[in-house]
Amino acid sequence: MTTALDRDAVVRYEPRGAARELFKNRESEVVIAGPAGTGKSLAALFRVHLAALNNPGIRALIVRKTAVSLGSTTLVTYEKKVAADTLARGVVRWFGGSPREAPCYRYSNGSVIVVGGMDKPEKIMSAEYDLVFADEATELTETDWESIATRLRNGQLSWQQQIAACNPAQPTHWIKRRCDQGRAKMLVSRHADNPAYVNADGSLTEQGRDYFNKLDALTGVRRLRLKDGVWAAAEGLIYEEFDEAVHLVDPFKIPPQWSRWIAVDFGFTNPMVMQWWAEDGDGRLYLYRELYHSRRLVEEMATQARDLMVYPSGQWREPQPRAVICDHDAEDRATLEKYLQMGTQPAEKAVSTGIQAVKSRLKVAGDGRPRLYVVRGALVERDPVLDDVKKPASTEEELSGYVWAVKPGGTAPEAPLKENDHGADALRYMVAERDLGGRPRMRWVG
Repeated sequence: MTTALDRDAVVRYEPRGAARELFKNRESEVVIAGPAGTGKSLAALFRVHLAALNNPGIRALIVRKTAVSLGSTTLVTYEKKVAADTLARGVVRWFGGSPREAPCYRYSNGSVIVVGGMDKPEKIMSAEYDLVFADEATELTETDWESIATRLRNGQLSWQQQIAACNPAQPTHWIKRRCDQGRAKMLVSRHADNPAYVNADGSLTEQGRDYFNKLDALTGVRRLRLKDGVWAAAEGLIYEEFDEAVHLVDPFKIPPQWSRWIAVDFGFTNPMVMQWWAEDGDGRLYLYRELYHSRRLVEEMATQARDLMVYPSGQWREPQPRAVICDHDAEDRATLEKYLQMGTQPAEKAVSTGIQAVKSRLKVAGDGRPRLYVVRGALVERDPVLDDVKKPASTEEELSGYVWAVKPGGTAPEAPLKENDHGADALRYMVAERDLGGRPRMRWVG
């Protein structure tokens, strides 16, 4: 596709498969879904960008669950791969926002693309739009999606449309259900749709060969979703009760009177995980901050953790944790204590009883709420090494693939698979501290 812009600027883009279908589609809700690396986000960004160039005066929105994740991912792709020429020529200009107006890209023909996150929806939800693109849409709740739909009433395009791009998730996800029910149109994206990885004759590019080597290393449910593009649940899933629609909550101001805790699982080649938990007055636990990083020394993690909690003056930024609950390695604990400047205590590591305690907390109680939550955006920074090899980079990402080990002979599994379980271990330590701590270890004899 070659599109002339103002004067002599030109945009070149080769949409294939689902990407080409996206440019033709006029339905009110469209989802482009498929494996990692199929060019879904790029297609949607070009769709919005070209609509803004060719339809003077329209208003569009690019949104993710959090504004921070949007700026570090989607907008980088927009500026480097989609709008680079128009930005360089001044056809498109960035506006950083004001007390009255959200950040946006302003086009010389009067069109505007507003950008923002649903974690701070005030400005983006106060305006009206013709076209909306939600990237990584599985992060959104259905309420988010339907709320955005109420803003599609600007009327400058003959068609008003919501576009979502995503990798497959669990088969019960609201996006999948919505498409199955005919309320949204799903376009299935495949690797052959991406010219960067697959040539027109079906052969792989050099970049594609490197990328597919990484996808081939995936296992379990992550392979099914990210390589094969299947809306799949993990076989032998341990925490079947975990439901993103129930257990993931938007960031909120944590009351200072809530107790705070830290849970730690050590690692180096495998990630080291530090989790911050808040406990409300009814005993519910909220994972509100997380460091999850491979190839980082304990002293580095501890120094970063302390900086997150304590000002250089020594004054605490937030309530001091009641305890730091750790894996048992004596040397790592000593190093953590030295640089964190706090004492630690060994975790209750009984696996079976700990898992049962977590499962109990994940169940929805009589008041309609579970007793354990994960706050969206809890991860302080992503580990690019883990992203590069397509491994989970947070506890939230681990839970959908945390499975029982398969035992020879088909006997019932008794232990989890020791793979991609570092955040799950720390989570179990935290729950065991609150629910199993101080309990006598009893053995029943029949």
